[in-house]
Amino acid sequence: MKTRLLACLFLPVAVFGREEKPTKDSTMHHDASHKGHHKPAPEKVQIGVASYYANKFEGRKTYTDEIFTQQKLTAASNTLPMHTWVRVTNLHNHKSVIVRINDKMNPHNKRLIDLTQAAATRLGFAGQGLTRVRIDVLGKKRPPDAEDEVAVRQPGQD
Repeated sequence: MKTRLLACLFLPVAVFGREEKPTKDSTMHHDASHKGHHKPAPEKVQIGVASYYANKFEGRKTYTDEIFTQQKLTAASNTLPMHTWVRVTNLHNHKSVIVRINDKMNPHNKRLIDLTQAAATRLGFAGQGLTRVRIDVLGKKRPPDAEDEVAVRQPGQD
């Protein structure tokens, strides 16, 4: 009886335990549930305040173990999964940039996103510190219109 019970418990794992690749319309419910946590799916559009990293983080490891540099088009978020691509639009001037989430912010930080200085410069708020932004979640695949992750500053670029 014990063997039959164990077989019934493990059979669904063998049949259904293989995780499928997420689709454009999939949510994080399936991904998080296998860890015993239930996280809601990230909103496709978020509006809030953006800031940018202080220089003291240069050369440190990010949450994804990458070495942080202000020259990359990456960002930190407490609401979005790692390696998610997002379009960030400055609501004051309508400039936008595509970045990849590769870090988490301090848990007490109430801001929506923390950008590199390269991304903040593209959005036109690097000298201000904060701005209101709209974030459009693009998914885990690199969007075709995403620039190289390492932003090369061109003369005359603001």
